[in-house]
Amino acid sequence: MEKQSVRIRRESAQAVVIDVQEKLFPVMNDPESLESRLRILLEGLQILGIPRICTEQYPRGLGKTLNSVTSLLEGVPVLEKVSFSCLGAPGFPEHLDGERRQVILCGIETHVCVLQTALDLLERGFVPVVCRDAVDSRNPEDKETALSRILRSGGIVTTTESLLFELLETAGSDPFRAISSLIK
Repeated sequence: MEKQSVRIRRESAQAVVIDVQEKLFPVMNDPESLESRLRILLEGLQILGIPRICTEQYPRGLGKTLNSVTSLLEGVPVLEKVSFSCLGAPGFPEHLDGERRQVILCGIETHVCVLQTALDLLERGFVPVVCRDAVDSRNPEDKETALSRILRSGGIVTTTESLLFELLETAGSDPFRAISSLIK
């Protein structure tokens, strides 16, 4: 497998918020921590101008995206799907920016939709970047196994704080100050 760039760059990144829905969210292993990290990540990505896409798995059965997350996704396309991989959602491939090859993934469930999306992105030459503290599953073992598989397959696993500072690259700017205040 050809080695991809290991540095995550603002101009090369886009993000996908996967299935953070009303009926699925409460049964995650650690929903409070997940919601907190998602909010920090999404606010940070918004500050940095990173393009985002949101998906909803069968919203008639699992509900809509959580209000606390929706409030941070104004103007972001929300795509319904029944496939586990986001790439199977109608219109999803057209919303991916082919010039931005690093795709930040967050949401649920890590071992199903996040994993299958990451693997499909890898097959298409994208680099999935998974924020381990902004994804979750009902069972912690399922989450850790999926993260390990993504890493072994060529994806990048990081944390919200590490990712945001890597995208910033330097201190002393207004975005730096805004993101620093989010993390404190």
